[in-house]
Amino acid sequence: MKKLQNVTIKGTKEGLTLHLNDSCSFEELKKELQWKLSETSRLQDGNQLITVKVQVGNRYLTEQQAEELEELISQKKNLIVDSITSNVMTKEEVEKMKEEQEIVSVTRIVRSGQVLKVPGDLLLIGDVNPGGTVIAGGNIFIMGVLKGIAHAGCFGNNEAIVAASIMKPSQLRISKHINRAPDHYDEEEPRDMECAFINEDGQIMIDKLQVLMHIRPNLTRLERGR
Repeated sequence: MKKLQNVTIKGTKEGLTLHLNDSCSFEELKKELQWKLSETSRLQDGNQLITVKVQVGNRYLTEQQAEELEELISQKKNLIVDSITSNVMTKEEVEKMKEEQEIVSVTRIVRSGQVLKVPGDLLLIGDVNPGGTVIAGGNIFIMGVLKGIAHAGCFGNNEAIVAASIMKPSQLRISKHINRAPDHYDEEEPRDMECAFINEDGQIMIDKLQVLMHIRPNLTRLERGR
């Protein structure tokens, strides 16, 4: 009998991980997966749910194929699919990643009631007035005065930062963290360019721009080339 090698099942502390061969046909894969899951289910005791992570390597799965795998696995005793991951990205996913890594340059004043939002990094040459809001999926760099709201890393990026020539925000947000700025700024006091970031304790801190080379050494993207 031909040895079945298209499906490898490994137990982890979190549950099961299925490694599926990406070179065989999808129908072959399903047949072997069904057989091996049936063998595995016979060895299971109790009613405890077991999470399953599926890794399909370099195979591209259509939405229908992913649903078929999930249904096949979920039919087995106590198994629930946690994730299905592939090394292959769709054109839409590549475009989204490209947008999130892009630096968008804007020259304008963001006035009260206005919202400026970009998917990647934002370089704003201008001010953010009180009542104005700037939002970015990545970092926010403001060559001007920040007096409104700035929300960096809006999709959950805790490494994002906010930098401004003059930092006087009404509110700062990085990922899900929120910090209201102190109201003791001296209008006459000269200030260096500052940045806001999340420290190791999960708090938003404001410091001089020079600290970025130490706390975010990989911030620059120049080394990526064209």
